[in-house]
Amino acid sequence: MVYHLKRLLIILTCLTGTISSAAQVFPGAARAEIVIPLLKGKLIGIVANDASVIPLIVNGSDTAMPALINTVKFFSDSGIRVVKIFSPEHGFGVTVEAGGVVADGVDPVTGIPVVSLYGAHKKPTPMQLDGLDAMVFDIQDVGVRFYTYISTLTFLMEACAQKGLPLIVLDRPNPNGFYVDGPVMKPGYTSFVGMHPVPVVYGMTIGEYALMVNGEKWLSGKVTCDLTVIPVAGYTHQTRMKFLKPPSPNLPDSNAIYLYPSLCFFEGTIMSVGRGTDFPFEVFGHPAFPDTTFSFFPVSVQGKAAHPPYEGTRCRGTDLRDYYKINPGSMGRIQLGWLIRAYELMKGEGNFFNDYFDRLAGSDVLRKSIIRGKNETEIRRSWKADLLRFKKIRSRYLLYADQD
Repeated sequence: MVYHLKRLLIILTCLTGTISSAAQVFPGAARAEIVIPLLKGKLIGIVANDASVIPLIVNGSDTAMPALINTVKFFSDSGIRVVKIFSPEHGFGVTVEAGGVVADGVDPVTGIPVVSLYGAHKKPTPMQLDGLDAMVFDIQDVGVRFYTYISTLTFLMEACAQKGLPLIVLDRPNPNGFYVDGPVMKPGYTSFVGMHPVPVVYGMTIGEYALMVNGEKWLSGKVTCDLTVIPVAGYTHQTRMKFLKPPSPNLPDSNAIYLYPSLCFFEGTIMSVGRGTDFPFEVFGHPAFPDTTFSFFPVSVQGKAAHPPYEGTRCRGTDLRDYYKINPGSMGRIQLGWLIRAYELMKGEGNFFNDYFDRLAGSDVLRKSIIRGKNETEIRRSWKADLLRFKKIRSRYLLYADQD
C-alpha cells in the first residue's frame, strides 16, 4: 500500500476554548520522503504505542476528520521490515494503568512481537537487540520530567550505545513545549520518574531532549548514542495542539495534559487527582477536604485505575475542568497555589506528604518550603538560578523556533 505525503495532516488548535484555523504539522513519522529511504532494507526495532499515529486525510480535504494509522502499520505497509516492537509504560495498546506491569505480547494488527520495557526490566537487553540494524523511537510525550517516556528513551539510548546500534527518534510536538518551569532535579534523587537535572517542565520535544541527553553526556558511563532525529515539520515551541489519541490512560484530553505538571505533585500526598473518574488530572480532593462546592466519587476503572485512592468514597475538592477557559493567562506556569492551599487545609489529617513526593519534586526542597510556610512567590524565586542555568543548556539543542 502506498501513502502520499500530501495526505498526512495533524490538526492543531489553540487550546484556549476556541478552535483556530487548522495548521499542517508533520511529525517525524509522517515525513516518509526522509524516513522510508533511511530505514529501507534494514531490520528495525521500534519503541511505539497506540498513540504513535499518523493521520490520513482520505479525501484530500484539510477540514476532514482524519483516519489514523499506527506508525508500525504504516512502516510495514511501506515495505519497512519492522521485526520487533518495544513497549513502554502503559503497554503498546495504552491500556495498562500507571505503574502496572506490561507483559510481552503480539501486535494484533501486524503480528509483530511486542517486548515489554515496563516489566521485568526497563532497558532492552543486548539479546533483545540482536539481529537488528537500527532502533526507532516514536512516542508521543507530554514534556514533563516525571512522565516516564523520557526515561524509557534514556535507557534505550544507553542500550543502543552499548550495542553499537543506531537510533532514529521520530520527533513529535510537545504540548507543554512553550514554557520552562518548576524545580530542577538535584543529585541523589534520580529515579525512573526523574533521571536528569532538568526542571519539571523542560520545554523541549522528545527529539530535542534526546539530543540534550547525548550532548551533555548524561547516559550511564558518559557513553553517546549514534543518534538521528527526524524533526517535526511546521512546528514551533509556540504551537498548541490536541492529540488524536491519548498518550496514556489517565491523560484523556488536552486540559488534563496542561494541568498534569501542577496536579501530579498531589500523587505524592494524601490527595486524590481524580483517578477512577471520567476526569483524572482535572480535579483534586480528599474525603476530609473542607471545600464542599464540588465532589467526586472514585471507582475502579479497568486499565486506568483498578484501585484508585479513596475508591468507593466521596471526595470533596476542586474542579479544574474549566480552569484555563476562565483563566487563559495562567497557562505557561506551574500552579503551586493549589498544592499550598491543600496542605494548609489538610495538614491536620496526618502526614500530608508521602515518600514519593520528593522524587516527583526532584529534591526535598519544595516539601520543606511548603511545611515552613513559604508562599508561592518565595518558592518560585528559589528556582530562578537553576532555571537560568538549565535554559542555557536547553538552548544548545533546540530544533524549532522559540520565544522563551
